[in-house]
Amino acid sequence: RVPVEGTRHGLWHVQHREPSPMTTSRLAPPLVALMVATGAHAHVAPPRARVTVPVPIGPRSHVLASATAPATAVNVDALSGAEVADALAARVPQLLAHAGSTVVVKYGGHAMTDEALSCSFYADVALLRSLGVNVIIVHGGGPQITRMLNDLQIKSDFVDGRRVTDQRTMEVVEMVLGGLVNSKLVSEISRAGGKAVGLTGQACGLIGATRIEHWIVAKDGSRQKADLGLVGEPTHIDPSLLHDLVGIGAIPVIAPIGVGIADGASYNINADTAAGAIASAVGASRLLLLTDVAGVLDQSGALMEQLGTTDVQRLVDDGTITGGMIPKLQTASDAVRDGVGASVILDGRVPHALLLALLPGAGVGTEIGDGA
Repeated sequence: RVPVEGTRHGLWHVQHREPSPMTTSRLAPPLVALMVATGAHAHVAPPRARVTVPVPIGPRSHVLASATAPATAVNVDALSGAEVADALAARVPQLLAHAGSTVVVKYGGHAMTDEALSCSFYADVALLRSLGVNVIIVHGGGPQITRMLNDLQIKSDFVDGRRVTDQRTMEVVEMVLGGLVNSKLVSEISRAGGKAVGLTGQACGLIGATRIEHWIVAKDGSRQKADLGLVGEPTHIDPSLLHDLVGIGAIPVIAPIGVGIADGASYNINADTAAGAIASAVGASRLLLLTDVAGVLDQSGALMEQLGTTDVQRLVDDGTITGGMIPKLQTASDAVRDGVGASVILDGRVPHALLLALLPGAGVGTEIGDGA
């Protein structure tokens, strides 16, 4: 008989009895999948809510014959224990292939605000760490900052999508990103079974920043400098603290607040940009940027699953890529040029997108590699 502490892995209770099958209640989907893969037979009690696990759909022969079949999320209750075991026999080795590598994740958008998606994200992070993948998270928190500023009756101004950050606004940014949001993520990932450690980019000089010089085009066509206040860009990353943390099996959860190299001031940094800089500094195998879109779409609206770094400027020039996708792709391609194995503009609205991004043929975003 093997009891498992429920809160450690996001379960209520698990028991393995012989000769009776293992019975589970309100399982964390990735964990039950791994349990089944170890050889235990599983009986899944009807859950209070739909539970999904990333496994391929298809008969047993199809799963066994094709380890590269597209992965998708299905209702775990629709599969027998044998079918889940067969699927995991094909999929777990693909995840284990990433053991020892580092994956940097920018976490934000719908995946961060939707409760069901958040729970799947926490479970996926804990699972990947248990499989030996070093996960580093850089999180956003724009909507939470806006709500707090509104509650405090502090006016927010934006220039080209960037929040103008004066000293009072910066204090709120530090309170929300470095406090409320960061501590919640650390708590939830720890509840899911991971050893999360929260920090800001100020810790041990992790993110050294300089003030952004932003230029706008005035109505008369002239270029004018816009003062964004304490908005910075990362110009120096010291990854030593992150290496120490992942070395003891911890999961760093980073609020993108940098420390000024010249003045020691706190700077508000775009989370995508911070994640890209950190991925480059630690030599990550993957940079995953969670978004609220399917990925990069061509002019007919179809998903482009793979791009080379040389494709990005061409797609900007011909109008295929516009708006907020431009800086995301520039961050993704810059990271690849700096040595990151690949970047993925990932559809964070898909349950277990984090796991699917590391499985071949999942089709949950656009991968940017170094090929043309």
